[in-house]
Amino acid sequence: MKRSLRSEVRKRLANMPEQEFHLKAEAIHRKLFQSKQWKKASVIALTVSRNREVPTKPIIEQARLEGKTVCIPKCMPETKKMHFRSYQDESDLEVVYFGLQEPIVHKTERMEPEDIDFILVPGICYDRRGYRIGYGGGYYDRYLAGFTKDTASLAFECQVIGHVPNEPHDIPVKQVLTEDAVYNCLDTAE
Repeated sequence: MKRSLRSEVRKRLANMPEQEFHLKAEAIHRKLFQSKQWKKASVIALTVSRNREVPTKPIIEQARLEGKTVCIPKCMPETKKMHFRSYQDESDLEVVYFGLQEPIVHKTERMEPEDIDFILVPGICYDRRGYRIGYGGGYYDRYLAGFTKDTASLAFECQVIGHVPNEPHDIPVKQVLTEDAVYNCLDTAE
């Protein structure tokens, strides 16, 4: 079920014309920058986007302009855990498995969960309850199990589906922001 949903949403994203992709991404960025979660956060955690994800480079640039600290996840495949590390510029990154960009440990500082105000959680598809289908590693669900501050996912409306199958260990995000809407998920989580 999750595999077919991933495949269907990836097709929708791949079929989106380039100009439409950029216009919708800009609308999502505007919603994020106007959100109270963004405004009150000093430390923001996010991944470096790739392919057809909502671009995070403009978010990193805006955070820098506003004097916010940005941190990027470092995954440990052997334990299936991750933590976040500070990020200054692209020289802090290296390409790891699956082409992901992650912080270089000796050039960055580890950020503890209590230091982070707002996490932007990646994924492929979402429902209005905040449940998501990610990339299959479970890293974020494990990390978010002990995280109590703000979380959101940035998605194109075509990534929001009626129902994401979820299991007890799945942790919903508190908001999903699209070009058309802001879904407050705490009101609708089961």
